Amino acid sequence: MDWEFRLLDWLQELHTPFGDVLMPFFSWLGDFGLIWIVLAAVLLGIPKTRRLGLTIAAALLVDLLLCNLLIKPMVARTRPYDINTLIELMVKKPFDYSFPSGHTAAAFAAVSAMFFAKSHLWIPSGILAILIAFSRMYLYVHYPTDILGGIIVGIVSGAVGAALIDKLFQRKNKMGK
Repeated sequence: MDWEFRLLDWLQELHTPFGDVLMPFFSWLGDFGLIWIVLAAVLLGIPKTRRLGLTIAAALLVDLLLCNLLIKPMVARTRPYDINTLIELMVKKPFDYSFPSGHTAAAFAAVSAMFFAKSHLWIPSGILAILIAFSRMYLYVHYPTDILGGIIVGIVSGAVGAALIDKLFQRKNKMGK
């Protein structure tokens, strides 16, 4: 854990006025997975992209179950700002557990769902997901391994969500014939 604090403390040295505005914004975009939920809702509303919207929604649901309801309470990891109390947070204190990063997991669940659904939207969304994940360390609310854990949970959730929707559509097509 020592290397994680060294990395987080080093990131504190990189703070700039521009970064101090940008990073809370990226973190805010990831709050409650809202940007990904809105994206899924928009895609669901367009017949041509409905399946992609369902895939993202399924991935986010799997992520919610895995990350927030199963892993976070089971691991119960204290956040870095609760250990290094000298840090002044630039965002509202999260009060749930640290591992894995929920912001990161939701972002990578959505991006992975897009990737597995073969949508080119995964590329710009992936850039946003990386920025959201990085912002969580910049803001001192997650350890690097929380981010890594969130990426893994997100990719697994995206793969499971995509597989579920593929099965659903295969079943629907089979019944329709």
